[in-house]
Amino acid sequence: MKTGRDHSMSFDWKLAMKRTSKKPAAAAACAGLCLALAGCMPGPKYHAPSPPAVTAPNYKESTVNFQNAPGWKVVSPNAAMLRGNWWEVFHDPQLNALEEQVNVNNQNIKVAFQNYMAARALVREARAQYWPTVTTSPSYSRSRSSGNLSNTASANTGQTSQIYTLPLDVSWEPDFFGKIRNEVRTEQYAAQVSAADLANEQLAEQASLAEYYFELRGQDALQKILNDTVDADKRSLQLTQTLYKTGIDDYISVIEAKTTLDSAESAALNAGVDRAQYEHAIATLIGKPATDFSFPVEPELTTAPPIPTGVPSELLERRPDIAAAERTLAEANATIGIGYGAFFPTVTLSAAGGFESSLFKHWFDWPSRFWSIGPSISETLFNGWLYRAQLEQYSATYNADVATYRQTVLTAFQQVEDYLAATRILSQQILKQQEAVDSAQQYLNLEMGRYQTGLDPYIDVMVAQTTLLGDQQTLAALHVEEMNAAIELIQALGGGWSSAQLPTPKQVTAKPPKGTYTLQH
Repeated sequence: MKTGRDHSMSFDWKLAMKRTSKKPAAAAACAGLCLALAGCMPGPKYHAPSPPAVTAPNYKESTVNFQNAPGWKVVSPNAAMLRGNWWEVFHDPQLNALEEQVNVNNQNIKVAFQNYMAARALVREARAQYWPTVTTSPSYSRSRSSGNLSNTASANTGQTSQIYTLPLDVSWEPDFFGKIRNEVRTEQYAAQVSAADLANEQLAEQASLAEYYFELRGQDALQKILNDTVDADKRSLQLTQTLYKTGIDDYISVIEAKTTLDSAESAALNAGVDRAQYEHAIATLIGKPATDFSFPVEPELTTAPPIPTGVPSELLERRPDIAAAERTLAEANATIGIGYGAFFPTVTLSAAGGFESSLFKHWFDWPSRFWSIGPSISETLFNGWLYRAQLEQYSATYNADVATYRQTVLTAFQQVEDYLAATRILSQQILKQQEAVDSAQQYLNLEMGRYQTGLDPYIDVMVAQTTLLGDQQTLAALHVEEMNAAIELIQALGGGWSSAQLPTPKQVTAKPPKGTYTLQH
């Protein structure tokens, strides 16, 4: 039996009990009604909200208007989607090895995993309410009564007694009105939210590692550029010194060359700061002390590979944060059901029995038995409209979660479009910047020749050197930006995740393998 969000159920329990006491048939009818009520689930039936409508067959920033432009291209929407180890699209064995360590040793992922396991345990805690509670409390007592409890003037000897008791108490609250079932569903949906959060945390840590890795490679490339610049400036200084000694040039050229060399050496030293920090960050991500971790220097600039993006309609099924937002809605909806259940009475079936005797040898004799049994019904008659206020609170929370879900979807589409544009435009900028580097190198070669023949002063060589170094640094930075944009695009697409990987309510309810909750040392 289902009820709407704005409806409640009522039942005249006093009238039913009165009729039950008069006629056995009425008692049977009442029992049947209770069984029927066992199928009652108050509260609104959950329907996933409709996300913001997307009518475009492709992402705007990947349309054919840009396919004829040079630079990075997206893969056809019909191409195979990213699955599993998404970082393998970069074809870098060292990155692959690091990513495998993140999945095993990253402490933030372990925290998210344990949070998920705790959420699964809460499901079983809620399900425990389906079963009766059985308790026992064996006891022994020996006592002596006062001798001055009689109305006579003289005292008596009093009485000494002892009691052996072995009670057994059973109580059960049948889920006639769906309160426990709604609590179980709430915890199941919460566990699914935690599972999606775990997947989102894994994706975030994997993306961070990939970004740090390519940042480190960018720093190695920058370091090589600066080292080569230092070597070139040293040769220029030697040239100016030679020309000065032979009287062809003046001493100011030597000072200018020395200044250029000192600046280049300073920049080369400073580049090591960022590299060290990226190396330390990678160590932390893979769960190793930064003190014990080092990574070889490899000055290499890479370009972003083609990335399959799929079609916009698939995005909702590929992002774990969207899945978490939708499951949060289901959790909030079940909480509303709990709020409706508070309006119904609580039925408790209880029984007690056991053995009690003043002599140990007669403790378990049949005449020593005792028992009692009886149901009870409790209902709040007035509490200042507390339940109504709570129901309004749950409904407002649900509506807020709907807005959060739709905002999450909008943000997802924004991020995909942002990083599609960034990856494409940066790749085009890299091509132009490479042309600028080539031109700057030609400019320096020509200017150096003019200086050596005495046509131009050394200050012109300095300008050419500064121009080349600046263009080379910009090119290296653009390569890193492009790789980061590609990684952010993959993260915005959900990596290799799919909503099919989200555990079902049945799966989050199942008991995990033995040893899952073993304490870590």
